[in-house]
Amino acid sequence: MKKTRTYARTGTLIVSALSFLLISSPGFAAQKSLPTITDEQAILNRIKEPFKGDLDEIRARRIIRVLVSYCKTNYFFNQGKPQGFEYELMKAYEKFLNKKEKSRYAKTKMIFVPVPFNQLFQALNNGRGDIAAASLTITPERQKIVNFTKPYIPKVHEIVILNKKVKDVQSVEDLSNKLVYVRQGSSYLTHLKAFNNTLKTLKRPPVIIKESQEYIVTEDILELVNAGVLDITVADHHEAEAWSQVLPDIVIRKDLKINSDGNIAWAVRKENQALLSNLNDFIQKNKKGTLLGNILFKRYYKDSKWIKNPVTETERKKLNHLTDLFKKYGDHYDFNFLKLSAQAYQESGLDNSKRSPSGAIGIMQVLPRTASDKHVNIKNIHLLDNNIHAGTKYLNFLRTRYFNTPEIKPADRVFFSWAAYNAGPARIYQLRKEAVKRGFNPDKWFFNVEKIASEIIGRETVDYVANINKYFVAYQLYFDVYQQRNKMKKSLHNN
Repeated sequence: MKKTRTYARTGTLIVSALSFLLISSPGFAAQKSLPTITDEQAILNRIKEPFKGDLDEIRARRIIRVLVSYCKTNYFFNQGKPQGFEYELMKAYEKFLNKKEKSRYAKTKMIFVPVPFNQLFQALNNGRGDIAAASLTITPERQKIVNFTKPYIPKVHEIVILNKKVKDVQSVEDLSNKLVYVRQGSSYLTHLKAFNNTLKTLKRPPVIIKESQEYIVTEDILELVNAGVLDITVADHHEAEAWSQVLPDIVIRKDLKINSDGNIAWAVRKENQALLSNLNDFIQKNKKGTLLGNILFKRYYKDSKWIKNPVTETERKKLNHLTDLFKKYGDHYDFNFLKLSAQAYQESGLDNSKRSPSGAIGIMQVLPRTASDKHVNIKNIHLLDNNIHAGTKYLNFLRTRYFNTPEIKPADRVFFSWAAYNAGPARIYQLRKEAVKRGFNPDKWFFNVEKIASEIIGRETVDYVANINKYFVAYQLYFDVYQQRNKMKKSLHNN
């Protein structure tokens, strides 16, 4: 639980875009007064409203919307500033698009719109953006629904990534009957399924393919492999190489390819031929290789605290001793006990003796003043049972008091409650209000309010929620295997 913090509000893309668009809008020069809130809302509505026009209409609107998937590779915030691979490329394209415009008021402004990866093409075709830019591999299935530009990263290999302890994968055929965890909606999934057809002809068991939940992206999976939570995944070779600079326990197997010579490109709607042609002109004149080396991952992430493996033998023993307590209070307050366990691991590493410099106590890092508040009212929080009770009761209070509207889905109620546990409910309330102003969904944490949080208050709360979710994934995988083994034992015993 975070205690006190001074928050510095930073400038934002959309706020600066609003100022630019207001000044450059017809008739503004004739106005004597400053733009009103109503003017800002009108422009926000223009950004949000479905629009499917081609390049001439985009130029007339002076807005080009880029759909991105918010992640720590392609589009993210570092100290309040947008950065990332796709961000850098798209900003270069913005300059190219406006190179003939002498007046800054005539220039087309680029707006970045983060959406979940598996919703990119739907959002594009529904008119929520003009370009989809998220390291998209061209596949026949995708070509049926969108048009792709020329590749800006050609000859991409989708390769096997292993944890350093994995020694029994020396060929792609060795993936047979092994669990491979990949990003939901990715081309890796498509190509692994195709590879399973090859294994079938060889009369070998298929790869056991596990898709991530929509909130888990490729770099999250690489982090889970680095921690030893997962053994195997698949990623683009250039992305894996970039992350290997800061994730030392992943092994990049360039010789084990699931797909070779793929092409990464941007996507536009089928009918937007002029925009497609303009993007292709830019790509032709600005070939720069992968550009990932220019992002300088070490500079961004050298001081990051990566997740640990919560399911090593030692950590499993700790969890097993605590499971009954987490189930007890999880059942009482209607929380998944693994989510409570994951939060406790993020807070203290399941160590009830932990004390923070600011006075937080125990496995759930509860402040004495929080425990004594009338909404919690749990004494003796130095005791394990009471500490878990106090932390869970406070989490439930946050969920019930602040995030209990029908518009917020149950999973997001928990995400927001975690965020409020860390940053305080008043801060999350302000972030949700800001999300509404910016055209994001205030009732969704991932890809929406978390983006606002990253810009305004920094990455601590964003990473806090993301890490708990990753630990939850780790616990889910562990308990899935545990339950499967128990079923097998019962089956053998009955036979």
